[in-house]
Amino acid sequence: MHTILIVDDEPNYQIVLSELLRDEGHEVFTADSGIEGLPIIRDTDLDLVISDMKMPGMDGIEFLAKIKELNKDLPVILITAYAEVEKAVEAMRLGAFTYLAKPFSNEQLLAAVNKAIEHYGLVREIKRLRSEVTPKSGFGGMIGKNPSMRAIYQLIEKVAPTPSSVLITGESGTGKELVARAIHNLSPRKDMPFVSVNCAALASNLLESELFGHEKGAFTDAITMRKGRFELADGGTLFLDEIGEMPPSLQAKLLRVLQERSFERVGGSTTLEVDVRVLAATNKDLKDEVEKGNFREDLYYRLNVIHIHLPPLRERVDDIPELVSHFLKKNAARLGKERLDISPEALRLLVSLPWEGNVRELENTIERAAILCSNDRIEAEDVQPDSSDLTNVSEWSSSLDLNQFIPEDLSLSEILSGIEEKLVRQALEDAGNVQARAAEKLGITKSLLQYKMKKYKLQRKKKQ
Repeated sequence: MHTILIVDDEPNYQIVLSELLRDEGHEVFTADSGIEGLPIIRDTDLDLVISDMKMPGMDGIEFLAKIKELNKDLPVILITAYAEVEKAVEAMRLGAFTYLAKPFSNEQLLAAVNKAIEHYGLVREIKRLRSEVTPKSGFGGMIGKNPSMRAIYQLIEKVAPTPSSVLITGESGTGKELVARAIHNLSPRKDMPFVSVNCAALASNLLESELFGHEKGAFTDAITMRKGRFELADGGTLFLDEIGEMPPSLQAKLLRVLQERSFERVGGSTTLEVDVRVLAATNKDLKDEVEKGNFREDLYYRLNVIHIHLPPLRERVDDIPELVSHFLKKNAARLGKERLDISPEALRLLVSLPWEGNVRELENTIERAAILCSNDRIEAEDVQPDSSDLTNVSEWSSSLDLNQFIPEDLSLSEILSGIEEKLVRQALEDAGNVQARAAEKLGITKSLLQYKMKKYKLQRKKKQ
């Protein structure tokens, strides 16, 4: 559904054009003059304006100029008498999309309307793409040849052509939105919008308005009619990031859209139909959230038709050198440097770190190092943790006599692994094998604790 404003001082023309366009499935607003039409343009998310050329108070040329001040991209079709064609051509030079000389057929009007709306959609999409352009490499912008990543690439290629919903899971920073974009770009919807919403970034009432739109006056700050993300994604893909944070009141409304492909704007009574493929992502265990009563079971199964799980970076350390190379090239271009290099010692250190923030944390580390390094070469000290984080450790370790308890014939990795295993065992024992408590005691995430338990073959205690 597209939203069109008709401005004409002749009531009969308003009625005829409105009915014709509503029969085509469009939402139509009307005004008797340009003066009445301007507030509608300011307050409404329009796709097209159709205006008569000759009107009292403000003619079509003046009205066009005012429209372009408000939204220079909004297409305007002018309707003119045959004798005013020369004036209409001048209006096109000033930014009108096209003109129709009376009398014209319904087919001529609909053809012009469809072309104008299609053109406006392309203009908006190009603007969106320009604002999001980033250097891409690898599969759909993802980097890595680890077997787990190769399996994900194959799965993306299989599910992309289908209309099925996909649930993408993984820790923060693993690249869940990249997977969603890859699915969209390989799908039949690739030429239609890809719209993203972070469900954790907005309060419940704002998220509802963001997703479904609102009518003017629906709440205190609703000073204009606004289309929601579902409408903007019509024909394309809607990516719901952090879906596990969506409040229960909105989960029911989302389920209805998935089942019936229809909804109403906040404060509205008109049912709108959309054709949108929904992809969702979360760093939570949604099945666990269902058991806790925080997430609707029927919505979980509706979203989880296809499940793609992204492994944390620490489980694919063999991809780190390739990721580092990619981020070096990206930052060299961004900083205007001919090239950036990294020392073997710095790369070895990067491979050894736990990367609790995953690929995003690695990217931020390389960006910081690229700015701080000398001679365009990143050294180990450039990728070290902040010195402030190490102050207490330095004070403690300065008085530690390692010769008292560490054999001389052990390598550094053997020593560190032995100490780490001992600390993990002790933390689990002190916490009564409650992993969340043990992770908090160690100052790490629960997922990193589980990785270390797997590394040292520390079996989880089964519930009695």
